Amino acid sequence: MLEPALPPDEIERLQALYRYDVLDTPAEEVFDRITRVASALAEVPICLISLIDGDRQWFKSKVGLDVRETPRSISFCGHALLEDGHFIVSDATKDARFADNPLVTGGPGIRYYMGIPLEVPEGPKIGTLCVIDREPRELSESTKACLHDLAMMVVREMELRMAATTDALTGALNRRMSLRLISQETSRCARNPGQTFSFAMLDLDRFKAINDTWGHDAGDLVLESVARACHSCLRGQDTLFRLGGEEFGILFTDTPMAEAAEAAERIRAFLADQSILIGTEMISVTASIGVAEHREDDVAPPALVARADKALYEAKNQGRNRVQVAG
Repeated sequence: MLEPALPPDEIERLQALYRYDVLDTPAEEVFDRITRVASALAEVPICLISLIDGDRQWFKSKVGLDVRETPRSISFCGHALLEDGHFIVSDATKDARFADNPLVTGGPGIRYYMGIPLEVPEGPKIGTLCVIDREPRELSESTKACLHDLAMMVVREMELRMAATTDALTGALNRRMSLRLISQETSRCARNPGQTFSFAMLDLDRFKAINDTWGHDAGDLVLESVARACHSCLRGQDTLFRLGGEEFGILFTDTPMAEAAEAAERIRAFLADQSILIGTEMISVTASIGVAEHREDDVAPPALVARADKALYEAKNQGRNRVQVAG
C-alpha cells in the first residue's frame, strides 16, 4: 500500500480548511443533497464529501457509508489532493498503490474510485467530492463533467458559510472564527506533542482620536489599510481576525513565542512607517501588540486569548507602539 504524500502547501492547505469552520459539524441537507445527486448520477453506491485534516479524512456528507472518518494514511482522497482535475482508480485490486489497502481488502471493498479535489479560491485543495463503487467500472465523460460541476457547488456552499464568518470591512475573519481556529490548533497540538502555536492581540493606538477628528469614514479607511498591511506581513499559514472595533488578532500556526514576537514586531514597524491619506492629509497610525504562546494546560481558547490581552495591556501601559510577550 502506498500512503498519500503531503502536498507542498500542506500548512497553507490546512489553514484554508480550518477557515471554513466545517470540520466536525453536523450533517446539512445542502451538502447531503449534492452527494445524493452525485451517487445517482454516477450510479454508484457510495459518495462522499471528504475533507482532509492533518491525520484523517472526515466526511461532511456521505451516502452508502456508516463511518464518519477514516485515517488519512489509507485514504484514496489523500492521493486525489495531489492531482489537478480528478483522480481515478478503475480497479483498485489491480493497482499496486491500493491492492492491499484495508479499504479494498475489507469494508467498504473499494474497486472504482473517482475523486475531484475541492479547490478553494485561495488555491489550496481542502478535500474531495468522490464517488466509489464495489465493482470495477468506467464513467462517461459527460458524467465526469457533471461531477466536476457538483464539486464546484460544494466549494460554493462553503464560501457562503465563510461569508458569515468574515468581517465585511476588512476581510479578516471574525471573533467567533478566532475561537474556533484556536480550538482546532489546540486539538492539533494535543495530537502532535512538541508542536505549538502563538496568538497575538493588536490594538491601534489612540484610534478614537481619528474618529473624533476626521469622522468614522476615515476610521474605516484606517482599519482597511491596517488589515491590508497586516496581511502583507503575514505568511500563508497565519490568520488575521478582526476581534471588534480597532482590535485585531493574529494566529501564528506552528510558531513558538520568539518567532511570533519577531513577526509581530515586523507588523508593528511596518504600520509605524506607513502613512494613510485621509482627505488631503497624511496621517500615521501605530499599534500595540501582545503575544502569547499556547500552553499544554490551555483547555479552552479564552486562556490563551487572556494572556495575549494582558500582554497587550502591558504594551499600552509602557508607552504604546510596542510588542509585549506574555509572561
